[in-house]
Amino acid sequence: MAQVVLGGLGKLYPDGTRAVTDLSLEIVDGEFLVLVGPSGCGKTTALRMVAGLEDISEGTLRIGERVVNRVPARDRDVAMVFQSYALYPHLSVRDNIGFGLSLRKVPKDQIREKVDRVAEILGLREHLDRKPRNLSGGQRQRVAMGRAIIREPQAFLMDEPLSNLDAKLRVQMRAEIARIQRDLGVTTIYVTHDQTEAMTLGDRVAVMKRGELQQVAPPQELYDHPANLFVAGFIGSPAMNLLHGDLIEGSDGAGGLRLEIGGQTLALPDEVLETRPGLRGYVGRQVIVGVRPEDMEDAALVRAEGASLLESTTDLVEAMGSDVLVHFAVDSAQVVTEDTKELARDAGADVLAAPETARTNVVARFSPRTRVRVGDRVTVHVDTARLHYFDPGTGVSIWEPAATQRRKDES
Repeated sequence: MAQVVLGGLGKLYPDGTRAVTDLSLEIVDGEFLVLVGPSGCGKTTALRMVAGLEDISEGTLRIGERVVNRVPARDRDVAMVFQSYALYPHLSVRDNIGFGLSLRKVPKDQIREKVDRVAEILGLREHLDRKPRNLSGGQRQRVAMGRAIIREPQAFLMDEPLSNLDAKLRVQMRAEIARIQRDLGVTTIYVTHDQTEAMTLGDRVAVMKRGELQQVAPPQELYDHPANLFVAGFIGSPAMNLLHGDLIEGSDGAGGLRLEIGGQTLALPDEVLETRPGLRGYVGRQVIVGVRPEDMEDAALVRAEGASLLESTTDLVEAMGSDVLVHFAVDSAQVVTEDTKELARDAGADVLAAPETARTNVVARFSPRTRVRVGDRVTVHVDTARLHYFDPGTGVSIWEPAATQRRKDES
């Protein structure tokens, strides 16, 4: 086991394509770090640089006590698990798992002992004499992991290992991978496009966009305190709703702040300026507001004040069993920034410059007790204490006053 330190890693291809820019991460001994982001964001390239399968253009890579920029892949003492299982079809499970040790001329009795131990960890003992063609997808993936585990490397590198499995198997294998990594305590870097995998597996999650690191933090911190619009929109399913809003002072002598969204007004709690003092600088200005689906509820099911309600008409209702996803629209122009365009491209949606008169679709996660149906007039209670706010120009989350943030950035 070892610490892995990426110090300003960059990858520039001969044709001028830049895949990774100034990537700095410190993965501590035994940590499970997940790299996540849209297709083409550079996460796999970063992993391949750690593995030694891609040359490093800039920066320093340290594994344990060694700088390994020029060390061949075979000598880095890391084991990689790929998206494809890459098993030898003519070999048994036992021989596939022990293949690397056989190449190293390890004595057969030691190989058998180690294979038996790894097979016990992976629940493969009864399959050791089978060929890969006689295994399920999940079993094949466990064999591929066994081949990595048996080497007892300093670090595991996993590149979308579950993407070839169906949804049910992915959930099962997520739990298996988490258990195995926890039991072995091996430093692990895991690449995925699936943010649900990232949130459920990682001790920390690093979000990338276009080769640049956007934020690295424990999963719940990413969810509760996204650094910018991109992270906010990428983490969470269904995705955070993003709306234009105007921040205004309370009228008619009333204190506090109000948020106008598409001609409707929400009262903000007094503590919002305590937790986000930077909002003071946006009073009288437009901000981008983020609302998570689970922070909205059918007002008929809660004791809701008029100051925290939105009115609309239901466009779609999706009954999920444990909850109900309710789709409606508000009279607010769509948020169109470089970040939201990137998120839309990743989701396969059309990226359009929305006219000022456009409406924005919103998704709310209601209790299954709701009686709302398609076409109904719906009153939505918004938990205004849990709203997120972003600068319309930079996309950065608004927390501290701008001057304070500048001093932190400069330091």
